[in-house]
Amino acid sequence: MGIRQVAVLGATGSIGGSTLDVIARHPGRFRAAVLAANRDTASLAKLCERFRPDLAIVADPSMEADLARRLAAAGVRCEVASGHEAVTQAAAGPLCDTVVAAIVGAAGLDSTLAAARSGKRLLLANKESIVMGGALLLEALRQGGGDLIPIDSEHNAIFQCLPGGRPDLHRSGVRRIVLTASGGPFRGRTRADLGAVTPDEACAHPKWSMGRKISVDSATLMNKGLEVIEAHHLFAAPVDSIDVVVHPQSLVHSMVDYLDGSMLAQLGNPDMRTAIACALAWPERIEAGVAPLDLAAHARLDFEQPDTETFRCLALAFAALRTGGDATAILNAANEVAVEAFLAGTLPFLGIAELVERVLEELPAEPVVDVQSLVERDAEARRVTRDVLHRAYC
Repeated sequence: MGIRQVAVLGATGSIGGSTLDVIARHPGRFRAAVLAANRDTASLAKLCERFRPDLAIVADPSMEADLARRLAAAGVRCEVASGHEAVTQAAAGPLCDTVVAAIVGAAGLDSTLAAARSGKRLLLANKESIVMGGALLLEALRQGGGDLIPIDSEHNAIFQCLPGGRPDLHRSGVRRIVLTASGGPFRGRTRADLGAVTPDEACAHPKWSMGRKISVDSATLMNKGLEVIEAHHLFAAPVDSIDVVVHPQSLVHSMVDYLDGSMLAQLGNPDMRTAIACALAWPERIEAGVAPLDLAAHARLDFEQPDTETFRCLALAFAALRTGGDATAILNAANEVAVEAFLAGTLPFLGIAELVERVLEELPAEPVVDVQSLVERDAEARRVTRDVLHRAYC
């Protein structure tokens, strides 16, 4: 095929940066045709100056004029747009055949669904989209007929360890999927150790460089809980066939356990470019700029069970998945508000799980019907979370 035209939604974030690095290494195979960011027009303009896309989008409409001014000053000629709807239209539009969905949080749902319905190759980093509306996303993929390749390191690892990427697990002889977790910056700590944790401490991930929201999710193990829900949808895996194991070296990115006693694992240095290059070029392999893994230099690989008493968010995610309906969407919305409050200094670290659990108790799950009702429930969950936060912590 010709050059893949790639839309990078979330271009100024860590996933966007890694994606653009891989694209730059293969100018004869990939082109950044659409670049979208939330409101960082300075960074977005610099990326446009380097990659010369057809379209640049800033999600915050109040920043469109600033983006246009910066692009004109840099001599970049491309279309400029703004707003949530512009991002969604670009994901479904003719300028791209591949969409990297790396917008953090529920804000990425509409554009992800639009890309899926349009038959694009969808590189999914926005786990909230599938956590909120997994069934809706899978139906959109069936309608569009495109590919979905996860670029979370864990799900990409599973994708690589399964024959055909996403087969019928039962017929493929799969016993279970094993997601690995680094354990975050507080691995081995007890609840008593975590009462006075600061946002900067929670964001100091020992292995991965990520945004602050995702870093906090890693510290609480909510990130792994969301990945359990994601794995359930992506691979049609029953909840009881998904396990989590803590692996502090972050070299084994996940594993698939087969009925015959075989366990396949994908290993590599902790660098998102490996998963992104895999997804961009699949089924081929291309150079990603990642150093080869030297196992002898690392010497040991450790594995241990997660502490779900201290890190309650992982247990809450499993419980929401078992509940079904929109419980996982409620979980995600409550967590986003809780993490925002923690980062703002209005909620203690241990309060994140406590707040999410209280919201799940106050909002019984309802069936997922369509996007509109899901968005309404998401908004309701955020309102309830803020109410509980105000009553309990402010």
